[in-house]
Order: sequence, then C-alpha cells, then structure tokens
Amino acid sequence: MIIALDAMGGDNAPQDIISGAIQALEEIPADVTFKLVGDESLINLELNKHNVDLERFSIIHTTEVVTMDDPPTAAIRGKKNSSIAIAVDMVKKGEADALVSAGNTGASVACCILKLGRLPGISRPAIATVIPAPHGKFVLLDSGANVDSKPEMLNQFSIMGEIYAKVILELDSPRVGLFSNGSEDGKGNEVTKATFKLLKENNYNFIGNVEGTDLFKDKVDVVVCDGFIGNLVLKSCEGIAKGISGMLKENIKKKQVRKVGYALSKGAFDELREKTDSRATGGALLLGVNGIFIKAHGSSDAYALKNALKVAYELTLKEINKKLIAGIEQEA
Repeated sequence: MIIALDAMGGDNAPQDIISGAIQALEEIPADVTFKLVGDESLINLELNKHNVDLERFSIIHTTEVVTMDDPPTAAIRGKKNSSIAIAVDMVKKGEADALVSAGNTGASVACCILKLGRLPGISRPAIATVIPAPHGKFVLLDSGANVDSKPEMLNQFSIMGEIYAKVILELDSPRVGLFSNGSEDGKGNEVTKATFKLLKENNYNFIGNVEGTDLFKDKVDVVVCDGFIGNLVLKSCEGIAKGISGMLKENIKKKQVRKVGYALSKGAFDELREKTDSRATGGALLLGVNGIFIKAHGSSDAYALKNALKVAYELTLKEINKKLIAGIEQEA
C-alpha cells in the first residue's frame, strides 16, 4: 500500500507533517510506504533530523504550495504544480492508494472532486468527521465540504454516513439524526423541514431531529447537516473542550488542596483528556470521491498527522469505497 502525504499542507508544515509520518512507521505495517509530496530540500531537511528508515519514504518534488488563504480554485487553475494537486494526481493515476493533507480544505476538496470524480450514484461528496463522546463516538457530516446543501444532498449524506458508521464504528444499525434547532419534528428552517420529510421516508434508521444537547447523550450515531453548520459544530466542540481544560487547570492552581486532589485523580484526568482529544481522530474522510482522501485539521501536530495516516491505512484496507458503492446501489 502507498499513502501520499501533502508535506506542505497545514499550519505546521513541513516539520510536524514529516514527524507525524515518522511516528506512523511504528504503527502501520512495514509493507506500507509513504510518498512525501512537496519541496524536496525542505523535506530532506526534516528527514535528516531523525534516525529513520528512509526505504519507506520517497519524495515527489513540487515547486508550489497552496496556502490556507488561497481560493478553492488555486489547486486546479493557479497552482497546478502544488503539493496537493500533484498528490491528488497520484491517487487518480493509481500511484498512491490514499492521500492525507492538512492543507487548505476548500482547495483540496475542489481538487479531489474535479480530478478524482464522484463514486457512482453520489451527487455531492461530504466530509465525515468522527467525534468522541462519553458513550463512544459519533459521525458528523458534512463538516466542511459544502457550505449550502439541498435536501436531496442531505438525504444522501445520511445514507453515506450510515454506511460509514457501520464500517468505522462497527455498528449494525447506526441511529441517524438531522441536526436542527430543536428535537421536535417541526423545528428548523425550510431546508431542514424538507430534509426531515425525505429522511423519514427513505432512512429506516432515522430517529428525527437532534439538537446540540443531544450530541453527547448516546442518542445518535450519525448527525447530518450542511458543511457550514457542521464546521461550526466541529470547531465549537474543539474550542469548548480546550476552554474547559484551560479553566480547570487555572482553578486547580488556586489552592494547594486542589493540587493534591488533582495528583490523586491524575489517572482519571489523563483518561478524559485522551478520550476527548480531537487529535486522536487524526482526520476526516471525504466521502463520495473516487479515492481515499483524509483531511486533517489545519493546525494538526505530529500526533494528529500520525493518526490521520492510520485512518488512511485502515479505510483503504477496509475498502470503504466499495462498501459505499454497494450501499448506495442498495438504497437506489
């Protein structure tokens, strides 16, 4: 198996991208190799900082980088020799089985859709993010690929999300909910109301509308929404988790007795931190394109990139796209 890695994508590229790939060597089988796509001199500079088996790496030199501020069309029209554009080409040509990037979401998604194309029966791909919760995990889609979505698109997201949850969460019958501003049937805007009717007709696992307070109550396994709302939910959850952690640390420092209590409960705090760490998820799959593309968070560090590569490996191994095609055909 060959995994392509956009070495120039993300806030911490190429340092943490390369470090993440090196960490992944210990957790991904030896028959998996990595193609590092980007500026060869910068990549070699980082590789030389580590005592690593270079036989599992190859470098694909590119001269351009799509920045986080570039428009979505940058990787398609303006910077055709960018690391993300060349990496997507590799997947299209069969020179790589999967691709991981922490770079510009809009540009990478647009590039994948245009170059890789959609899977049969898919009208619009969506980013599916696995979010940790007290009871386990749930899938949120779309979390950033489509700012505006029609009811028919959201209906298809529910089907893709259900199939994905069966594979990634190993659930026999995932509960599907439509994200809205209330759990009552009549809640939501016109798009949400129209989508509710479609899901009720077409998805036997549909449990109805879910709101923000339902997400962490073991009530739903797949949460469907458009990419604008999904991205807000995702980043709000990450921000709240970090904010609470910061406030907790500050309050513990205020009194010695609290410091003692923390020391006694450190194991529980560490377990909670590990369970709620978004970096452990690594990255999100762009569901519906004819290839495996894992979008890692733009601020991903080496730990997050390592886990994104593990996700790419596992989904390729599980042949997620074949299962998506079969599921869509069955629903048609």
